[in-house]
Amino acid sequence: MLIAGAKRHAVEVIQLFVQNNEHKNLCFFDDINTDNSLFLYDEFEILNSLQSAKKYFKAVDSRFVLGLGNPKLRMILTDKLEKEGGILTSAISNSALIGSYNIKLSLGLNIMNFVTISNNSIIKKGTLINSYVSVHHDVIIGEFCEVSPHAVLLGGVKVGDYTSIGANATILPNIKIGCNVKVGAGAVVTKDLPDNCTAVGVPAKIIQKRIS
Repeated sequence: MLIAGAKRHAVEVIQLFVQNNEHKNLCFFDDINTDNSLFLYDEFEILNSLQSAKKYFKAVDSRFVLGLGNPKLRMILTDKLEKEGGILTSAISNSALIGSYNIKLSLGLNIMNFVTISNNSIIKKGTLINSYVSVHHDVIIGEFCEVSPHAVLLGGVKVGDYTSIGANATILPNIKIGCNVKVGAGAVVTKDLPDNCTAVGVPAKIIQKRIS
């Protein structure tokens, strides 16, 4: 299995494979930071080019998981590696508590340690649900989102694509958050948020609007 990324979030993704004793054949991909001396784990190979990733997919294992947090970068790297023959795969912690009824989990998810996902919820392609996040009933989270540790999404919340929810943020029931939104750490979102904005505070207020 190839982990796309070799620092920061990637070193947490390793642990999901260690839990299942599946880490012996892991390798990493990083075509931006090519100084492999900065990597802490000598037992793992780092691939530094798309050409080497393509060879790995053909000869060893066609699967890859995402090992970085930024929503747009997760999307870009997925596109790059799929074009080289990679198959986007989810990494889900065995400590996550996932409901039994009407759960729809798409490809390429990172569901980290001690996450709770309740029934009737949908999480779309390439999204990161970080440690101790609570996703309550009837929640929909879009593609390539990042939900940071200890965030709480209460029942009926809808989150658009490429959105980041900060650590310890709380999204109140039935709130709709648009695409490409940034919700600050510790924010409490009490009203719907449109596309392309940043909101912070308690209650959350929009402090920036972006074109895209």
